[in-house]
Amino acid sequence: MKMNTALILCAGYGKRLRPITLSKPKPLIDIKNKSLLLRAIELVNTIGIKKVKINTYYKSDILETFVENSQYRDIIEIINDGNEILDTGGGIMNMIKDCDDENFLVMNPDTIWDNSYKQIINEMINHYQDYRLDNLLLVVNKVHSFDKTLKGDFALKNSKLTKENNNQYIYTGLQIINKNLFNDIKEKKFSMNTIWENEIKKNNLNGFESKNQFLHLTDLRIYEQIIKKL
Repeated sequence: MKMNTALILCAGYGKRLRPITLSKPKPLIDIKNKSLLLRAIELVNTIGIKKVKINTYYKSDILETFVENSQYRDIIEIINDGNEILDTGGGIMNMIKDCDDENFLVMNPDTIWDNSYKQIINEMINHYQDYRLDNLLLVVNKVHSFDKTLKGDFALKNSKLTKENNNQYIYTGLQIINKNLFNDIKEKKFSMNTIWENEIKKNNLNGFESKNQFLHLTDLRIYEQIIKKL
């Protein structure tokens, strides 16, 4: 089973990064003269994924222009959320509904991706395939987060993710999912938290731990700190 398609979530408003995002969508914010979106595309291309789907809503025309002018335009398909923003789960479901592939690498470009993630993502893909999983989330211990204000999303034990009183692991914004996870979803607009909570109830939400330093563009304060650091 080969991982053929990456989905990159680009529809959001980026409100916590205003005023920057008043004039450009968050995925096109530059870090060291390279946009967050380009970093994500380059990474998936490096690991051999040749099809990229991007969902858009806020400032979709600017994202479309970016793709048209990109050297990767031939591998990118833009899918607009439509008349309303569909949230993370709805956006993903809208991107995959007419796709023949069964499994997808999903990325949030809020994380500053680079080639240091290549090895861990390849290991993650192999783990997903070897254990015939239908979901796998890349998580990182809070100690590796640049933004020390971030709260943990999950607890991780024996490769299973749960939610506890003291969650030490942060979702990095990268996951592998199977299309079948959406079979029982009736809503058009919903968060991926809905899927995750369903899988937790079945003790079937799977985690894979990254040891990379986690750089995430949370808000304007963190953006300014990251710019100074890099």
